[in-house]
Amino acid sequence: MLAQVRSYALLGLDAIPVTVEVDVSPGLPTYALVGLPDKAVEESRERVRAALKNAGFPYPQARVVVNLAPAELRKEGSHFDLPIALGLLAAQGVVPLEALSPFAVAGELGLDGSLRPVPGAVNLALGALREGKKLLLPLESAKEAALVEGVAAHGAKTLEEAVAFLRGEKDLGEAVPEEGLEALEVLDLRDVKGQAKAKRALEIAAAGFHHLLMVGSPGSGKTMLARRLPFLLPPLSREEALEVTRIHSAAGKPVRGLIRTPPFRAPHHTVSYAGLIGGGAIPKPGEVSLAHRGVLFLDEFPEFSREVLEALRQPLEDGVVTVARARASLTFPARFLLVAAMNPCPCGWHGDPERPCTCTPAAQKRYAGRISGPLLDRFDLVVEVPRLTPKELVHAPEGEPTEAVRTRVLRARERMLARQGKPNGELAGRALREHARPTPPAEALLQEAAKRMLLSARSYDRILRVARTVADLMGAERVEEAHVAEALAYRRSL
Repeated sequence: MLAQVRSYALLGLDAIPVTVEVDVSPGLPTYALVGLPDKAVEESRERVRAALKNAGFPYPQARVVVNLAPAELRKEGSHFDLPIALGLLAAQGVVPLEALSPFAVAGELGLDGSLRPVPGAVNLALGALREGKKLLLPLESAKEAALVEGVAAHGAKTLEEAVAFLRGEKDLGEAVPEEGLEALEVLDLRDVKGQAKAKRALEIAAAGFHHLLMVGSPGSGKTMLARRLPFLLPPLSREEALEVTRIHSAAGKPVRGLIRTPPFRAPHHTVSYAGLIGGGAIPKPGEVSLAHRGVLFLDEFPEFSREVLEALRQPLEDGVVTVARARASLTFPARFLLVAAMNPCPCGWHGDPERPCTCTPAAQKRYAGRISGPLLDRFDLVVEVPRLTPKELVHAPEGEPTEAVRTRVLRARERMLARQGKPNGELAGRALREHARPTPPAEALLQEAAKRMLLSARSYDRILRVARTVADLMGAERVEEAHVAEALAYRRSL
């Protein structure tokens, strides 16, 4: 008897329909699994056999062939356990064939018949929505899938529950998404003493979505500042939150409710190329995609490998990253705000008023040279973060709270969206010229600075974008001379 169960293979962020065909026919007891399965799928044979036995269901003593169609698509992951088990039961008449037809099924089986959650439930739900299918998943995965509106996701804790549901003996009901999660603790800017210029750069970066590089001695507060940036950014819309949640789900990260706060990712400087950009035999999202709509913080910036840093150039410009493999070429969203931090020299004390620098000029030059000019050119803001002395720390006045700065950021972002539909950091070409509109004195100052500082065309545009954001924060209609002057103050050279 032949049974067919609908499931999906995860290819990047997409759920590709897969039909699990199970044929049970007379003959010597054998088990054949075909359709380009990976090792995890091949091992499903033993998990399914033990789960059926321990759950009290029959395992066919006959010739069994399981085909995962389409055969040319590579299948990976343990989520094919449940559809294979249900296909075996349907082929033996334990589960009605017609009961399976409205459903797409995925889930990992424990040896005792329990169901374990699988990665990518949000993406599975989007695939089911396209096909008009209901979902039958492990309970935790069903709650995650229910975040997608319009999909009926049913969650079971065990194989017995799933079978009873399909036979009409038990009503599982539709899963409800977990939305009532505790809000993240807001990290307040008041915790950072002094550093008025760096805080102002942080405000500009949040308002216009401008990339920021902070240079300062150890202990100057660079990491503290970076970790407070996500709380200055506008909250994600439902569409953006679903997009971010989908990426995290595909990467196998635990998802409990929509991710409504802009993500913050801070990979170590030993991260691999695939870990940062994305990759694998079947490519999965990297850190640049996990930081989509949020902040990617790279501490000890020059310590990252040159190959990894240069790979950032394309996503910084395009907002997407493309990973090409022999079997597939996949594109992941990567519209992130890059914040990097570095020391001024290898020892970290160059320019410090109290501790002498022990680096030779050649060592300082080599250290700064680890960051290529084209990559450095992609930072809209470069700011020095000096270390405060103990006396300065004690007497430094308390700065503005995060909420006050965030209010100005939200107002400035509203002006940008009303005027051009996107943050200033994403303006380019004709749109930048149309919406920046510097006054004649501001234009003259910018032209003079370009001549004196030998600015590239990209740097010229970046200064104009920052000046437009400063004007929006000040509530000005046009970019004035003072706005350009402030933007020029953030073009520190290494």
